[in-house]
Amino acid sequence: MKIRWYGHACFLFTNSEGKKILTDPFDSSVGYPLPDVEPNIVTVSHEHFDHNAVHLLKGNPIVVQGEGETQINSVKIKGLNTFHDEERGKKRGTNTIYLIETDGIKILHLGDLGHILTDEYKEKIGEVNILCIPVGGTFTIDANGAVKVIELLKPNVVIPMHYKTPHLKFDLAKVEDFINKVNYPVKKFEEKEIEINKDTLPPSTEVWILSY
Repeated sequence: MKIRWYGHACFLFTNSEGKKILTDPFDSSVGYPLPDVEPNIVTVSHEHFDHNAVHLLKGNPIVVQGEGETQINSVKIKGLNTFHDEERGKKRGTNTIYLIETDGIKILHLGDLGHILTDEYKEKIGEVNILCIPVGGTFTIDANGAVKVIELLKPNVVIPMHYKTPHLKFDLAKVEDFINKVNYPVKKFEEKEIEINKDTLPPSTEVWILSY
């Protein structure tokens, strides 16, 4: 499987069959270059401009939104409803997290999760190999919240997202705030696309910082 981060909460996962799964596409106002890709599947965690810009993508992808389970070719996707804030959605509404399973790897994309996950969620989610987690605070959980979620889910790989970078046009905390709070090995990748398979997953949790 190939993984590429386009910035913010937008990732491209390309499985061994060449199927392309894109998460939370953003519009140009966010600040990052738009993803130059024609995905087969797109997941949308919630209806905010920095996560739902499906109309700007090439091609005619299948769009997955909201709670439920679906299978598209060799890709299984399970959506679970969460909230965009700590007041059960009163401030910013709901947020869907997605468990994406393909090539024997289970990826959990948390979108704009705004609260700590509970044991009840962990039961529904099950095993997680790769966790894409917001760490920037303000609109989502912050570094402290992210650490608690990681401790609950115990993934093999943690990929932080939704934090301040030179391209992002609004204020969030930087990824360094998160790195300074974790006790896991941290690896930084210079290349824009990385490859992984089930056999090469680290046996215990590592944090991977991707380039965009």
